Amino acid sequence: MRAPGIRAVGLLSGWGPGVASLPQDAALAARGRAVLAVERPALDPDRFRRSRRECLMGVAAVHAMLEDAGEGPEAIAGERTALLYATVAAYAPSNREFIEARGGSVYFPYTAGAAVPAETAIAFGLTGPYEILVGGAPATMRAIARAAVLLETGACDRALVLAVEVFEECADLFARAPSAFGAPLVEAAACAWLEPGEGLLTFGRRRGRPRDPAARPRLGEMLACEPLAMLGLGRDTGDGGPTRIEGAWRGELARLEWSDSPYRTRPRAA
Repeated sequence: MRAPGIRAVGLLSGWGPGVASLPQDAALAARGRAVLAVERPALDPDRFRRSRRECLMGVAAVHAMLEDAGEGPEAIAGERTALLYATVAAYAPSNREFIEARGGSVYFPYTAGAAVPAETAIAFGLTGPYEILVGGAPATMRAIARAAVLLETGACDRALVLAVEVFEECADLFARAPSAFGAPLVEAAACAWLEPGEGLLTFGRRRGRPRDPAARPRLGEMLACEPLAMLGLGRDTGDGGPTRIEGAWRGELARLEWSDSPYRTRPRAA
């Protein structure tokens, strides 16, 4: 399939805002903390007074992406922008509230996975193609591949791939299955602006482990946010050549490879 170009990447995580906040060694920087949380983003208190923290993180990630692109919200509004959302854990808190009868704000837990992209679509006026994928890094890579198809077929002019992961509200539950997750667990929200590009994009999946886990020591465990954080890292540290990212979840290994550099812009000087 034709490779999409990467216009901008926005990231906020338990390490701080942007790729520059990522440490060189996540395990060392965590200093024994099992979860690195993201504070509730300070958005319009009237507009978002009933919004869940994970929803605010998704909206904040899009704002960060727009800042990276040097554009305002009007640049992405309308029916020609697709939104593809991936997550594993961002609906866990609402499901737990429902199961434990805590009286949370989501009354239908099986629809909780739609809360983040719905809030994001409303906030920015996104009315184009819309997909939700559940799973770790492979789900986000599949979302990027799906975005490439939408762009190639002319179904949209641009595609936003959004991922959000939260852990703090269910930290005790995640701690019961340490073999299923890396350490530390790092909350994050990330968004990539994709548009038609050049070259080819290859997407593949199989059973196994990543052969090139070089980014993991810097990220910690971000699950679905990992590929987008890796794209941000690649832009900052890459040599302008072909880009490849890999990620695994529950034994599924996914791999995306651009035949040449997909980055449309470089980070602006501070």
